[in-house]
Amino acid sequence: MKHISSTLPRCLLALGASCFLLGGMAWSADKDQTDIQKRIDASAKVLDEVMATPDKAIPDKVMKDAKCVAVVPSMVKIAVGFGGSHGKGVATCRTDAGTWSAPAPFTITGGSWGLQLGGQAVDLVMIITNDQGMQHLLASKFKLGADASAAAGPVGRDAAADTDWKMKAEVLTYSRARGIFAGIDLNGSSITQDKDETRLLYGQFVPFGAILNGKAQPTEGNDAFVATVTKYAGEAPEHGAMNTPPGGGTSNR
Repeated sequence: MKHISSTLPRCLLALGASCFLLGGMAWSADKDQTDIQKRIDASAKVLDEVMATPDKAIPDKVMKDAKCVAVVPSMVKIAVGFGGSHGKGVATCRTDAGTWSAPAPFTITGGSWGLQLGGQAVDLVMIITNDQGMQHLLASKFKLGADASAAAGPVGRDAAADTDWKMKAEVLTYSRARGIFAGIDLNGSSITQDKDETRLLYGQFVPFGAILNGKAQPTEGNDAFVATVTKYAGEAPEHGAMNTPPGGGTSNR
């Protein structure tokens, strides 16, 4: 009896510690899941707010012709003595069916912005304009300025956007800090799939290309971003209906 009574408190202590550890792990997993959902919702909100500013909004034609849309809410500056930055966002691409893919989490590191933005967090929207730019994004890791050309996009909700912007850049960028639109230099920035958040979002690892090609379904409660992109960019006619540029249909990839 003495042996049992002496070991019982230790057993209870060990059991309590185990329960605490498991509870902490569950809380951490729930927190990570909530963070992803918040980021998806924040990305949808950023796009809504950008499009709600008529004189600075992304032109309707640019949105209608977009191959992919990627948003980074609150990209922050890295304080390491040079103009670096880091952010997390989500991307979606048009599928062969003309609909938009489930959101794919990614990280972006590098780039800099001018003194007019100071140290403020920057909301960033990237529009991939053509098949070549899309293929770079589907590759899961590419560097802007080296693998894909990037430039500040034309603005004005009703702008015709009939210049040669589509020929000059595979990625058009739109950025703002605290509601003020300003330029950001993304040359040298690396975009990489966020594998950890992908696992949390889909319950397993799914390659970037598979998600953006439409082989993954949006999880419950995480479709706000795709719905917002669809609202502004629309859906293309069914694949094969006509062989027209991206704004009037889908193209072979």
